[in-house]
Amino acid sequence: MKNGIYIVATPIGNMADVSERARSVLQNADVIACEDTRIAKKLFTLLGLETRKPFITLHDHNEEEHAAGILEMAKNGNSIALISDAGSPLISDPGYKLIRRCRQEGVCVYTIPGPCALICALQLSGLPTNKFMFAGFIPNKDKAREDLFNNLKGIDATLIFYETANRIVKTLKKAGEVFGNREMSVAREITKMYEECLNGTAEELICRFEKNEPRGEMVLMVSPPAEKEKPYQNAEDLLRQELAQNSLKTAVRNLVEKYGFNKNEIYELALRIKNE
Repeated sequence: MKNGIYIVATPIGNMADVSERARSVLQNADVIACEDTRIAKKLFTLLGLETRKPFITLHDHNEEEHAAGILEMAKNGNSIALISDAGSPLISDPGYKLIRRCRQEGVCVYTIPGPCALICALQLSGLPTNKFMFAGFIPNKDKAREDLFNNLKGIDATLIFYETANRIVKTLKKAGEVFGNREMSVAREITKMYEECLNGTAEELICRFEKNEPRGEMVLMVSPPAEKEKPYQNAEDLLRQELAQNSLKTAVRNLVEKYGFNKNEIYELALRIKNE
């Protein structure tokens, strides 16, 4: 194998989903960089791969510290396979800082594609797939959760979030308050024996989960706003109304928070209107 960093997607539940290329890279890499060495070694055992090689941790709390060492290994001729606990690395998982430094310092990076929960969930959902936005894990605190939803509700795309089973009902209640009766979808246990994808309004999904205790890793998806909800066509009119009542700074903030507009674009538009 050539020296460098290999970003390797691993199964999200079903071991049969590992590709032959991924298996080969994992078997032949000099070093395995992973979130948790115990989980990584268990994966290798399940896949029938050799575990007698260096396994080093790379997670949120040590990425800055360990990135330099991993880069040096690659520069010294080693091949390093980067994996997450499951699925595609860097997607709401560690690795971004390492790969960015690789690009800056000329270290080769290779991608070994494979399972990704957000893509699998979107395929199952039946919601529009032509435009979608992945917003990662939903914040635990009520105010942060509400702010996130309010900032995204005007975006003309299917919204995708990761959530845990123990918080899904609380999250759906807030989603119902912010997104109203938009169709939503919750996919769980993707690729596993009890895989399912439930569709409905927030209220309907809450009823399902109150009758059947939610379990497993979950992906929450929210359909795009209906045409009458989309504010983009009249952004200038909305901004003029705000500017008639508020300062430029307040007007921009109100539109960004209420409709999810791009802050820089709205600020430039506000300056143009002010200078007319």
